[in-house]
Amino acid sequence: MTVSIKTPEQIEKMRTAGRMAAETLEMITPYVKAGVSTGELNRICHDYIVKELDAIPAPLNYNGFPKSICTSINNVICHGIPDEERILKDGDIINIDVTVIKDGFHGDTSKMFTIGKPSVVATRLIHVAQESMYKAIRLVKPGVRLGDIGAVIQKYAEGERFSVVREYCGHGIGEVFHEEPQVLHYGKANTGLKLAQGMTFTIEPMINQGRRETRLLPDKWTVVTKDRKLSAQWEHTLVVTETGYEVLTLRSEENFGRTEAD
Repeated sequence: MTVSIKTPEQIEKMRTAGRMAAETLEMITPYVKAGVSTGELNRICHDYIVKELDAIPAPLNYNGFPKSICTSINNVICHGIPDEERILKDGDIINIDVTVIKDGFHGDTSKMFTIGKPSVVATRLIHVAQESMYKAIRLVKPGVRLGDIGAVIQKYAEGERFSVVREYCGHGIGEVFHEEPQVLHYGKANTGLKLAQGMTFTIEPMINQGRRETRLLPDKWTVVTKDRKLSAQWEHTLVVTETGYEVLTLRSEENFGRTEAD
């Protein structure tokens, strides 16, 4: 496994791309409401990334993906394709996944949105998925192993009586959208690759209300829960620093981003 260590100059470019991805999620927030189609959300994000940020939406035409963002609703785990016919309605939950390329480097992030009043279990699922990501991020520093990240997510999510998707994972990122290492969201502590300063990767746990099994739809992109129950996901891109981590896709609504030692 060859894992690229980024230079300070490369990290600065990733910081810019990450900030743009975060800004795109902040920009789209007021538009995510009942009566809007996921196709319209895609159009708004595309125009913002291309015209306002002078950047590139990474998903568009990536291995044939037809849109500029992913919109995963309710029982869709990931890679949902925006569609003019899919209108958001009260009670829906949706993950919007944005990846921006700026000056050749990627920033990749996603967040959950609720439409109107979600169910109690949906609200709890969203919270547990987000907190599982935060618990993993807070572990990151040189010398920590990838297995530690997966173990803390799995222990927390399963302790809350949810399940962790295993077929899809976080990933290294930089000039390449998906590179080594793979960052599993389950596993055994004190196993796997040791983190080192300058590594950049995503943590993006997919947490299911019911069982962890998945199903790929005929469009070859959309992944859904096999039991049709809800799924939630959050994602950040981060860099390992000398003493901890920095979240490169931090949004203004969030109250962390660097370890205190940084």
